[in-house]
Amino acid sequence: MKSTRLYAFICLIVAAAVMICGCTGTTNTDSTPGAGSQTTTPTATATAAGEVQVKVFHAGSLTGPFEKVKAEFEADHPGVTVLLEPAGSVDCIKKITENGKPADVLASADYYLIPEMMIPEHADWYLTFAKNRMVLTYSNDSKYAGEITAENWYEILDRDGVRWGFSDPNSDPCGYRTPMVIQLAEAYYENDQIFETLVSEHSNITVTEADGVYTIHAADPKPDSTTLTIRPKSVELVQMVQSGGLDYAWEYRSVAVQHDLEFIELPEEIDLSSIDFAENYATVRTEAKKGDGTTLYGGSAIVYGVTVPKIAEHPDLGTEFVEMLIGATGQEILERDGQPPIVPAGGYGDVPTALQSLVEMKA
Repeated sequence: MKSTRLYAFICLIVAAAVMICGCTGTTNTDSTPGAGSQTTTPTATATAAGEVQVKVFHAGSLTGPFEKVKAEFEADHPGVTVLLEPAGSVDCIKKITENGKPADVLASADYYLIPEMMIPEHADWYLTFAKNRMVLTYSNDSKYAGEITAENWYEILDRDGVRWGFSDPNSDPCGYRTPMVIQLAEAYYENDQIFETLVSEHSNITVTEADGVYTIHAADPKPDSTTLTIRPKSVELVQMVQSGGLDYAWEYRSVAVQHDLEFIELPEEIDLSSIDFAENYATVRTEAKKGDGTTLYGGSAIVYGVTVPKIAEHPDLGTEFVEMLIGATGQEILERDGQPPIVPAGGYGDVPTALQSLVEMKA
């Protein structure tokens, strides 16, 4: 009798288990009538595998605002994941043009890199969408933090024991812009030794002058890494300042705001922020590596550019990402992150119809 009851109890448990599996485990999803094959109900992993991935290559200085745009875009596009890949703008573009890596959006900290390096082979349009300015960042623990001002910063950087840095002129626009600012400072502060004292004495970077134009030779920078440090991306220097590894680092104002760094704002005549001083900025240029040779980056106001490369795997979604970036949502995010948007965005080339209502076409 006991054996019979035990057997019945075991059968009851097995039946319950089967019912539970039947409710939660499988369903017939085969499209062929009568095939009878069964597959597991989609789980989180299976759903993720089916998501569309929109790849965005962008300047490191855009990381903060682009993370916010990504969140808004994904909320508006269920099943779409935005993959952000920050790097120096030159390196971002080379991934596409030299390595053939597909990207659905390319955003550069120097808009001119797009027509210079991508059009017409790799893109046929681009937009200018934001501005920025060069600043000198530091923390409250930096040496002489209580003394530094817009009038004496170059003297502070030259003091014994002060460690400072900027990004690589060969891979990052912030890197080739920094020595421009330092060279422009010579005329503004009426001191023709600023560049030599701060840069040339601590690296292999030199400057020559011809017909009123200063060419900064930075293809092989070789910093001493004691006083002067150079890193591939400007945002890499943020953590060094925050941790005390550096006292000062040259960054974009937006990066300083997003990372709660202290910073010195410089005169517009030298900080590359205003088209009103375009002629002044044009008196400096940086020579950097390009392939087996070199290229020249001219001094100009800091303007960001964006495009959807021809190699894009999801060009429509890439265009929609750009639409959000230059629309009200993106404008608010950029403004909040210390990076003034250009409204309306400037359009060049064969701009997609979907963007034209938000763009002012340029010659």
